[in-house]
Amino acid sequence: QVHLAESGGGSVQAGGSLRLSCAASGSIDGINLMGWYRRTPGNERELVADITAAGDTFYADSVKGRATIDRDSARDTVNLEVSDLKPEDTAIYFCNVVIRWRSFWGQGTQVTVSS
Repeated sequence: QVHLAESGGGSVQAGGSLRLSCAASGSIDGINLMGWYRRTPGNERELVADITAAGDTFYADSVKGRATIDRDSARDTVNLEVSDLKPEDTAIYFCNVVIRWRSFWGQGTQVTVSS
């Protein structure tokens, strides 16, 4: 009964910016964590950034200094902003929400950064 609606993916130019959003709905009482992962061909899915219910944030070294993760006031939507996009940022990005310590995943949204 948890639905994650991802938006904001697409094709962008290197050096540009992108904003991904993930809106959670359904049985979402007790969210512990919201974040974004990404997967590139030949690589395992990796954590890009997340934010806890308390507001603590984590960023992977690959995007540190270029990314910002935040939640809306209702704490049911998580946003990931990435600037100075690089071709290596090209990946499928997955929204992840942990609710009462159970993990839920979005379908994934493609981000393609062209040179």
